[in-house]
Amino acid sequence: MARDVSDATPIGARDELVQWIAEGEKPRDEWRLGTEHEKIPFYRDGNAPVPYEGEAGIRALLDGLRLETGWEPILDGNNIIGLFDAEGGGAISLEPGGQFELSGAPLRSIHETAREFARHMAAVKRVADPLGMAFLTLGMSPRWTRAETPVMPKRRYRIMTAYMPKVGRLGLDMMYRTATVQVNLDYGSEADMVKKLRVSLALQPIATALFANSPFTEGKPNGFLSMRSEIWRHTDPDRAGMFPLAFDEGFGYEAYVDWVLDVPMYFVKRGDTYHDVAGASFRDLLAGRLDRLPGEVATRSDWANHVSTVFPEVRLKRYLEMRGADVGPPERIAALSGFWTGILYDQAALDGAWDLVKGWTNEQREELRADVPRLGLEAVIAGRPVRDVARDALAFSRAGLSKRAMLNGDGRDETHFLDPLDEIVARGKTPAEDLLERYHGPWGGSVAPAFAECVF
Repeated sequence: MARDVSDATPIGARDELVQWIAEGEKPRDEWRLGTEHEKIPFYRDGNAPVPYEGEAGIRALLDGLRLETGWEPILDGNNIIGLFDAEGGGAISLEPGGQFELSGAPLRSIHETAREFARHMAAVKRVADPLGMAFLTLGMSPRWTRAETPVMPKRRYRIMTAYMPKVGRLGLDMMYRTATVQVNLDYGSEADMVKKLRVSLALQPIATALFANSPFTEGKPNGFLSMRSEIWRHTDPDRAGMFPLAFDEGFGYEAYVDWVLDVPMYFVKRGDTYHDVAGASFRDLLAGRLDRLPGEVATRSDWANHVSTVFPEVRLKRYLEMRGADVGPPERIAALSGFWTGILYDQAALDGAWDLVKGWTNEQREELRADVPRLGLEAVIAGRPVRDVARDALAFSRAGLSKRAMLNGDGRDETHFLDPLDEIVARGKTPAEDLLERYHGPWGGSVAPAFAECVF
């Protein structure tokens, strides 16, 4: 999330929270896609992490990009922590360890999101190159310890940093050392949301396998193909995971709201102050009986901010957010948007994907979620290798993109964005396995070459 919401409109009842979700519904001709990606900065000289302060730090990068793009600053106290495009809707934000995130604008096609990425990286490089800074295309920082990783001056992150060790053993690694790519997609009705949520939750581990790209930690192989995904399994069971509730009969907006209400809060923001209420109940705030903020009642911004702190593999806000993939090079960033857009924005593709996954049980989905970070395409679900399921899912996606028939200036449709994923399935090897081969071969047992070869 680029910045915390400010809307002091009081919330009087649970039904208003349900309505807030329902307001996300859009007619099909208004469906858009928004692509987000994080990238880990480092100094080319010495491959060291980039701190916030200093003449060549993250603050300097943001200040330079502000001049380069004309985007407006996002401030936390006196610190610039991001930028937003008041006209186009995109934003740049900082993750806790300095991961530099573009939250893309809502766009009509993958052609547009690919162009958006290219413009963004061109602007970033114009500012970053003179600072001696570059960015990794990996899903986890491959060398630095957590203690060596910088800390960004965002007050909500201080609250989360104190809380994370209480609820999971790897939450701080998630915050400070991982990087992801996500795509946000629309829904047309409650029934449409439910079907899309179920399909994308079931297939999220398939995407995790296709995009697995985080096999190194602290300079050596960590035993996983997607360590980023494994880290999420040990972050916070109250707010992360495969969200089995979505598959219950009768699930919809109300059931989702009730679940979010019972996820412990991190903070309540009043004016420019973040109040640490970690572990407290939003239900108590809604009722005006929150012990740590007596007399305060919930506002729309409190709810929007709280929804942004739940982390299931697919998150419902007023759109659906696909959260299962490690970041990778530009072609795989566009491929993620293509994969999910093709499946979720064509009814025949969505129906076919549902037929593919509807027989899976909660137990099978959970087992798959546990196996994929280690086994990748070799994991098995309901007796089928992930590689075979991925091939079927990609076929549905390709058919869906073909029917959209959105052409670029050269007359090409969006299907070519899936080519990198088809190649992964055809070879039966994840990106992480390719990296491990290089580590054990030409890299000579060192991750140092990653800082030259795995760079945007």
